[in-house]
Amino acid sequence: MTSGQPSQQPITPEEFRQRALAIEAEISQVIVGQRDLIRQTVITMLAGGNALLEGVPGLAKTTLVRTLAEVIDCSFSRIQFTPDLMPADIVGTTLISEDEHGRKAFRFEPGPIFANLVLADEINRATPKTQSALLEAMQERTVTVSKTIHRLASPFFVLATQNPLEMEGTYPLPEAQLDRFFFKIHVPFPSTAELIEIAQRTTGARTPQTRKVTTGSMIHELQNLARSVPIASHVLSYAARLVTATHPGEKDAPAIARQYVRYGASPRGMQALILAGKIMALLDGRFNVSFADLKQAALPALRHRVLLNFEAQAEGMTADDVVRQIVETIRAE
Repeated sequence: MTSGQPSQQPITPEEFRQRALAIEAEISQVIVGQRDLIRQTVITMLAGGNALLEGVPGLAKTTLVRTLAEVIDCSFSRIQFTPDLMPADIVGTTLISEDEHGRKAFRFEPGPIFANLVLADEINRATPKTQSALLEAMQERTVTVSKTIHRLASPFFVLATQNPLEMEGTYPLPEAQLDRFFFKIHVPFPSTAELIEIAQRTTGARTPQTRKVTTGSMIHELQNLARSVPIASHVLSYAARLVTATHPGEKDAPAIARQYVRYGASPRGMQALILAGKIMALLDGRFNVSFADLKQAALPALRHRVLLNFEAQAEGMTADDVVRQIVETIRAE
């Protein structure tokens, strides 16, 4: 489901930066403002991960994914999650078909999960059984139907959305599924100036146009280069100390973790920190990860992996508050 041929020459860090910035620039032709949203979405894609977007309706989350698919010349699929959605509606089902000679055979009909970029819209509106249909796809890049394993398109990227305001009739994602999201990205409401720009772009006679700036095969090369970025031992140690500090049972855990955290981030949180740091370094024109990269990645990488206790909920503390104070507490050295 990808297009384009692999490049003959190995991609360079400067070409990585130019390609990634070109993707962001093309998306910005359609999406007004939201620089952090665009940057974090691109970082997630280049890390080979999945993203969970949280924001009120109407903030162009669907448009973002569709535009990204167009810019990188990959297939796009949108799944609207509802309480009556079944797992087979996502992964596909096995049918009995008949050929021209009247012979019957089983045939697998792929579901919308078989695309490069998949938008799981309002994922918390489906039942846990249906939500779990995404688990294998997100982690293993495969789908198992009737004991047969089907490999998904490559590259593969799930972007799920949920509405933080309307919680009636929703099913909160279990911790095991939240942990499979590389980043949890908050989508803020646009400013007054951005609202005016949105109105001008969407209510006029002309619609914004984008161009293809890369291909699926090139995305693979960008992902491979990102993983080759070195990280110094003391920076790696800092990432480990950040993650460890989110666990209240650790002897060196800061006071805020002991008071408000029920369970801290998993090893996937550290993996997300490091991979995001490597990509941020390349985007900044560096071939080494800095403390600042990890600090910048801490919120989207850890906010959904830090589970708060009842006391935190009673006092109005959020996971963002806890992660920010932990980043301020843990010394970078």
